Amino acid sequence: MKKAISTAAAPAAIGPYSQAVQAGDTIYVSGQLPIDPATGEIVGQDIAEQTRQSLKNIQNILGKVGAGMENVTKTTVLLSDINDFAAMNEVYATFFSEPFPARAAFQVAAIPKGAKVEIEAVAAVFLESQKV
Repeated sequence: MKKAISTAAAPAAIGPYSQAVQAGDTIYVSGQLPIDPATGEIVGQDIAEQTRQSLKNIQNILGKVGAGMENVTKTTVLLSDINDFAAMNEVYATFFSEPFPARAAFQVAAIPKGAKVEIEAVAAVFLESQKV
């Protein structure tokens, strides 16, 4: 059984997908662009600002079910320019503590809406803490 997770504290999906889906005690958060949910616009011009917004969006989606960044077990980071890796990593490190989630990072040809970064996450939660 799966349940969609949705919150106004993160940008609405820009296609036929859910912000996140919970299946058992695992949450799959769709790739989050650096979009301000209040304006629907990309935040900032640099990778640091955009990374921060993408991670805030993930944090807000997880918060909908009482989870947090400490529940994240795996992330995938898509970058429009791999040369932004170090600056992205500096901001990324402020959202997580040990044990850090597993992660993959890739440069891709393009990211929707011209963003510099998109981040997806997988999180583990205990069934008792579900608020979906």
